[in-house]
Amino acid sequence: MGSPIQLIATPFDGFGREGHQARAAAALSAAGLDGAFGTREVQRSDMALPAPDPRRAPGSGLMNEAALLELVDAIHDHVGDALAAGRFPVVHGGECSVLLGAVSALRDHHGRAGLVFVDGHEDTTPLDVSPDGEAANMELGLLLRITGQLAPARLRRRLPALEPAALAMLGPRDHELRRSLNIASLADRGVHFCGCEAIAADPSRAAVDAVEHVRSTAPSWWLHTDLDVLAQDVFTAGRVPDDEDEPGGLDWAQLTELTSAALVCGGCAGWSIVIYDPEQDADGSQARRIVQFVSDVAAQAA
Repeated sequence: MGSPIQLIATPFDGFGREGHQARAAAALSAAGLDGAFGTREVQRSDMALPAPDPRRAPGSGLMNEAALLELVDAIHDHVGDALAAGRFPVVHGGECSVLLGAVSALRDHHGRAGLVFVDGHEDTTPLDVSPDGEAANMELGLLLRITGQLAPARLRRRLPALEPAALAMLGPRDHELRRSLNIASLADRGVHFCGCEAIAADPSRAAVDAVEHVRSTAPSWWLHTDLDVLAQDVFTAGRVPDDEDEPGGLDWAQLTELTSAALVCGGCAGWSIVIYDPEQDADGSQARRIVQFVSDVAAQAA
């Protein structure tokens, strides 16, 4: 992580709402994200997206489809440009659908992409059973091409972008949700899988095992941090519509140790940090805590 930093702001809300996650990147910048990387050079990339639309698109069923497709293309281009310039892209704001652009860009740049996926959910809901059409519930299924037959051609052309053997999943605790939708776990598909309890017991060991697994297939890998891997009473500004209460989750110290240990292993080409909603953070304390997390990780992984 010693390369110059390319901050890539994503003004996108997966539910097609005005504000909310679409304001996250600006709120994190205001809270000091640009200065969280110590002495490293930092450049910023911004993008403009179509007006949000909360409706599900005919055909695909994707919510906020026009903005999503623009987002994926923009992330792909910004990440690709950063990698070509020898910079370390940090995608912030929005939600997990940023991976559709980031991982496909890494695949296109290096020929193969790995992913260390830190998230409270597995995100493999098929389009045809999705209750809301939110892409952030299905991006891993799309990247692996285990779903996506209904996706628009503009998105399908980038898929698949990931192999099961190049994926490590850290922190999912959504077994009740998957059971209700009759969705099998990726733990049965050859991916590396480690739940929150095992991570909490030894975050560094969990990180090293995950990276070793991914690098055996894809030496260059992407790190994804969905902040909903944190316990819901620890991180209070990440709830989404129809969110269910979920027990378990990490604390900030465990997530910091996990993330730092992963980056120290080497081979990480970029990082995404998502699922912060400034409208659930009236005093800005959660934004400042996220920036402190990034600063702590950057210092420990230097």
